[in-house]
Amino acid sequence: MQSSPSVTEIQVENVTFTPFVKPPGSTKTLFLGGAGERGLEIQGKFVKFTAIGVYLEDNAVLSLAGKWKAKSVEELTASVEFFRDIVTGPFEKFMQVTMILPLTGQQYSEKVSENCVAIWKSIGIYTDAEAKAIEKFLEVFKDENFPPGTSILFTQSPNGSLTISFSKDGCIPKAGNAVIENKLLSEAILESMIGKHGVSPAAKKSLAARLSELLHAEEKYCI
Repeated sequence: MQSSPSVTEIQVENVTFTPFVKPPGSTKTLFLGGAGERGLEIQGKFVKFTAIGVYLEDNAVLSLAGKWKAKSVEELTASVEFFRDIVTGPFEKFMQVTMILPLTGQQYSEKVSENCVAIWKSIGIYTDAEAKAIEKFLEVFKDENFPPGTSILFTQSPNGSLTISFSKDGCIPKAGNAVIENKLLSEAILESMIGKHGVSPAAKKSLAARLSELLHAEEKYCI
């Protein structure tokens, strides 16, 4: 991808998401689609727990352009279908979840699993295969702890594999800690972040704004 005004780093609290990254378990370099915090309202105060960055393969822009390049940022932000097309699109995705506050692996994986199962049950696709994938997912995180500044990394392949990695020092490792072969789980991880009930509205807004610029510039820049 040639340099474009949209593909810049994003700062979320004290976390910097670089413009490009080579994910664990991948041979490709992905660009930063968007980033934002995930937090909760606690006793009238918004508490930020994690910073989430979403990276996409170059061909995501071409894949999305036909349907979405005529839409405004506001229309993209409000469209469940737009984010669903990102989640299910035939291109690689990488999600970096960096801790602002400490979390245990058990706390994180149980909440993510709960969100994934809720999504599947709501559309009637929760099967034994997904139950087993969730068991493996929980097992990967069981003995992990994530102090501030550490990251959980997900590489989502179009063929349905989910590579899970951990970074304790801010660097992106070359290899993953585990690979789970389940397309629904792979997609649900990203869906839980930016889908209809996604935990990071800020990341959704960021994705919509930056992708809108790239979609409109598709003919001007070599994507």
